Amino acid sequence: MTEPLLSKEIINCGSIERESIPSLSIDGLSRHLRESVQNGQRVSALFGIPSLEGEGVEIIALLADDAQGRLWISRTHLQDKRFPSLTPGCPQLHLFERELAEDFGLEPEGHPWLKPVRYPQNPLGGELNQKPASIGIQDFYRVEGEEIHEVAVGPVHAGVIEPGHFRFQCFGEEVFHLEISLGYQHRGIEQALVGGPNQKTLHYLETAAGDTTIGHGTAYCHLLEALTDTEPPLRGQVLRSLALELERLANHIGDMGALSGDVGFLPTASYCGRIRGDFLNMTALLCGNRFGRGVNMPGGVRFDLEDDSLKQLIKMVEIGKQDAKVAIELLWESASVMARFEGTGTLAEKTARQLGLVGPAARASGLSRDIRSDHPAGFYRFTHIPLSSWKTGDVFARAYVRWQEIQQSLHFILEQLHNLPKGPVDSKVSQLKPNQLAVSLVEGWRGEICHLALTDEKGHLSRYKVVDPSFHNWPGLAYSLRNQQISDFPVCNKSFNLSYCGFDL
Repeated sequence: MTEPLLSKEIINCGSIERESIPSLSIDGLSRHLRESVQNGQRVSALFGIPSLEGEGVEIIALLADDAQGRLWISRTHLQDKRFPSLTPGCPQLHLFERELAEDFGLEPEGHPWLKPVRYPQNPLGGELNQKPASIGIQDFYRVEGEEIHEVAVGPVHAGVIEPGHFRFQCFGEEVFHLEISLGYQHRGIEQALVGGPNQKTLHYLETAAGDTTIGHGTAYCHLLEALTDTEPPLRGQVLRSLALELERLANHIGDMGALSGDVGFLPTASYCGRIRGDFLNMTALLCGNRFGRGVNMPGGVRFDLEDDSLKQLIKMVEIGKQDAKVAIELLWESASVMARFEGTGTLAEKTARQLGLVGPAARASGLSRDIRSDHPAGFYRFTHIPLSSWKTGDVFARAYVRWQEIQQSLHFILEQLHNLPKGPVDSKVSQLKPNQLAVSLVEGWRGEICHLALTDEKGHLSRYKVVDPSFHNWPGLAYSLRNQQISDFPVCNKSFNLSYCGFDL
């Protein structure tokens, strides 16, 4: 008899009883994930938790159906460390399975390239059978041949940036393969969250990826509100969305300037560096911190916007809007910039879909996915931000999607500032419900931020899983370098601008 392919629907920023999650065999889960992805869904998260039964590992899978705006969750219980790899039938699971092997010592048999994702240790109690290795010291894929040469870059780089190791297999100047080795920024955040929430919990999540302070903080607050049945006041929801869009603006404009600098176009590079600072100062006007540290709290936001500050912020946004338009439109008018952007680092829609890309990188390859419209939560349930997309999948597309989103975010911010509702900005949050699973998806500036939390019988966090958009998108950068000149790596890398610490956690 064929096992029914069961999953349970869960709404974004909602919670369900842990025991209500359908349990499948590993073969049933594999078939379910494979067929669901073939039908247009994608894998938002796949992670393990120690079994409540005392032995084995429970694997939980979250699927997103963006076209229908629905989320589905399933699980399986593994008694044996060995199981048939799910990756050959669903490439989106490649990194997720490697993470399971790393965390629990599981062995997905038939996985195409099973090696550490971040670090060689397995902090959640598994026992690795392979010989432990140091971060960055591992087997790398090699292309054999006398004509092939290998180029190693990092983990220490020339600029003031995070550490990451890149290994290129090249034929002359042409890149055949790029392998990316991370883990140098691992801080053990997920393990530190167990037993919370407490005074440190929000701090940990706001520093999961420092340039996404508001995005990760918002995702955490949504989870706690789901686990306590709390609805923040409307004014608080609007202010939270304004902070999130200001974070998007600062980072997108900073990326436009960095892309300009990588191709030697200094006018836009210098202008955008200053304009990014202006938008960071707008966030500081909102909450007192340029990166949005402390703006969020479960139940709403910590700071209100007084009338004088409101008028000042409107004026600042209007000026920033005009400055950004002048600086960025210089790019599209420069033939030398377009020659470097167009056709460089192309990622086809099919490849982006197979890899499960999210955010601007996905939309630049023609994929229509944006949490704000597909799975809206908070104030985004009551408004609409048009989807920004392109189809060419190259550096130009990833830059131009950012420019589209800059314009959409500016329009949204000004509209809300001119119509800011009255009332309180926060509400009290009660004790977390016990034995629950909650899901929170937020469209950060890099793409989908996914937080999942499970509570124990006392209402404490027993497992907290974070999937930063970079976890989905690092493989996309590697694929975009295939058959490219190695000199194109800086501009390709910046066109994705992925997080090392958000991946490493």
